[in-house]
Amino acid sequence: MSFSRRTLLKAGLAGLAASAVAGCNNGATDRGAGEVIYWLWDSAQLPMYTECAKVFQQQNPQYQVSVEQYGWNDYWGKLVTGFISGTAPDVFTSHSAKYPLFADKGQVLAIDDFVAADNVDLDIYQKGLADRWIGADGKRYGLPKDWDTEVYFYNSGLTDAAGISAEQLNSMTWNPSDGGTFEQIVARLTVDSKGRRGDQPGFDKNNVKVYGLGYGDAGGADGQTSWSWYAASNGWVYSEGQPWGTKFFYGDPKFTETIGWWRGLITKGYMPTYAQAKSGVDITTSFGAGKYGLTPNGSWMLGTYAGLKGVKTKLARLTQGPNGKRMSMMNGLADTIWAGTKRREASWAWVKFLGSQTAQDIVARAGVVFPAVSASMPAANASFAKAGWDVTPFLEPVEAGNVFPYPANPNAADVSAVMTPAMESVMSFASDPASLAKANNDVNKILAANA
Repeated sequence: MSFSRRTLLKAGLAGLAASAVAGCNNGATDRGAGEVIYWLWDSAQLPMYTECAKVFQQQNPQYQVSVEQYGWNDYWGKLVTGFISGTAPDVFTSHSAKYPLFADKGQVLAIDDFVAADNVDLDIYQKGLADRWIGADGKRYGLPKDWDTEVYFYNSGLTDAAGISAEQLNSMTWNPSDGGTFEQIVARLTVDSKGRRGDQPGFDKNNVKVYGLGYGDAGGADGQTSWSWYAASNGWVYSEGQPWGTKFFYGDPKFTETIGWWRGLITKGYMPTYAQAKSGVDITTSFGAGKYGLTPNGSWMLGTYAGLKGVKTKLARLTQGPNGKRMSMMNGLADTIWAGTKRREASWAWVKFLGSQTAQDIVARAGVVFPAVSASMPAANASFAKAGWDVTPFLEPVEAGNVFPYPANPNAADVSAVMTPAMESVMSFASDPASLAKANNDVNKILAANA
C-alpha cells in the first residue's frame, strides 16, 4: 500500500505535541537572540523575500534574518524532521492545508497576544484572508502574505483557429446535464488526428491530437484546480462547518453528478484519459506543446505559463454554473512561527513586517503573486500588466464575493488518503461516481473517531 505525502506528514507529527517543543534547540547555542531563520518553498519568491529581509534589517538593526528556500517536494518533510529534532526554522511559510495539523500538534505559535499588543490592523488584508488563519481552537496562527484564485489559461492561437472569441470564452456557462456553452467550446477546441473537431461529423474520439480541456490530476479531496468551481457553482459545499469540516459531503448528488459530467468529457474524447493526464508530462508542458486548448490553474502559475515558448497564452473566467455565479476557491499563504523557537520576539517582529504593506509592496512589484494587503494590489496589477497579463479573471470572484475557502481540517492527511485514491478510481473508470458515497462515509468515520 502506498501512502501520500500528507499521510506521512501526519504520521511524522503523531508524537510531537510535547516532546519536540520541550527539546528544541534550532542552533540556540550558535545564534544570537535576534537571529531568525526563515523558510519558504517558492524559488520564484526568494529574491523578493531576500529584499524584504534587507529592508527589515535596515529598519530593525537588532535583528538578522537568514532566508532559506527548499522545493515543495522536500519542504514539508524537512520541516517535520525539524520539529522532531528541534531544528525547525523560527518562521516559515505555511499553507492552509498544513497548518491545522501543525496547530493540533502544538507546533505553531498562536500570535493573538502579539497582534493585540501591537494593535495590528487586520482590516488591511483582502476580505476574509486574516480569518483563514484562525484555527479550530479560535486562535490565530499567522498573518496572510498572499492569495490565489483560479482561471482558465487558454492557447489563443488554438481558440482563434476554432473561431472562438475572447467574449465567448469569458461568458461560458456550465451545467451537469449538457455542459452548457463551456462544453460546446471544449468540443470545438478538440481536434482529432485528421483535423476534425469535436463538434463535427466523423470526429474520432480515439485518435485525438488536441484536447479541448486539460487537467493535472483527479483532484483528491479539494479539487482546487480540477473540479472545485464546477461543484461549488452547482450548489455543493465541502462540509458542514466550512472551512473547518465536521462532516463532509462527497456523497452528495450535486457532487457526484458534477464529477460524472466532468469524467464524461473523457468518454467524449474532449479530455485525455487519466492515464494520459498522469503519463509523466505535466499539464503546463502539454499546454505549451499545443496539446490542450484550455487548462484550469491558479494564479501562482502565471510565471510558469509566461515562460512557455511558442504559445500565446491568455486568461479566461471560470464557468458560470447553475447557481448563476462564477465561483472560485480562494486560498492563500501565511507566515507562521514555530512554537519551539527561542526567539519569539524577533520572530514576531519579522512576521509582523512580512504582513505589512512595506513588505507586500516589495512582493507585489515582482509580479509573482497577489499580495494579501489590499493597498499593495495596484502595484501587483501594474507588474502583471507589464508582463502582458490581464489578471481581471482572477480578481472578479473576489470582488463579487463568489469565493469559497480551501477545506481545512486537522485530519486533512487522512481525508486525502481516502479521497485521492477514490477520485483516481472514478477518473480511471475503475469505479462509478456513486462510489464516492462510500468514500465519504469513510471520511466521516475518521472525523468522528478524532473528534
